[in-house]
Amino acid sequence: MTLTANALWLVTAMLLQGALALGLVFYLGSVRVPMVLKGKIRPDAIATDRRGWPEEEWQISNAFDNQFQLPVLFYVGSVLAILFGATMLEVLIAFAFVGLRYAHAIIHITDNHVIRRFSVYTAGLVVLSLFWLDLVIRLIAAAVGVA
Repeated sequence: MTLTANALWLVTAMLLQGALALGLVFYLGSVRVPMVLKGKIRPDAIATDRRGWPEEEWQISNAFDNQFQLPVLFYVGSVLAILFGATMLEVLIAFAFVGLRYAHAIIHITDNHVIRRFSVYTAGLVVLSLFWLDLVIRLIAAAVGVA
């Protein structure tokens, strides 16, 4: 299967989103492992419950967990867009979404300013909704064109 340039750009956006999740999990490990090795956290305190971790770990862990919420819909939408024949509009929307996810994660793991984090999250949700709306419109147009 040969991918168009737009499809390759969408794959690039998906890879960047995946890189964010991987970067966060490696960062999380770089915070967790030293805490355990230095005896700041007892393994039995975190074996079955996350409440034993300090706030710094929670921020990073929550940022990582968040990569399996809206981004899942992004991945599905991107695959559908590639199957439909990705457009430049979808590429632009995809990169806007991924940029907002990076901004959200950075806020989450730094000052964790809730209002700013919520604003960026909401912007990402709106962008993702536009992505899905575009796909629905394309699907309807294709169905009407077939009939």
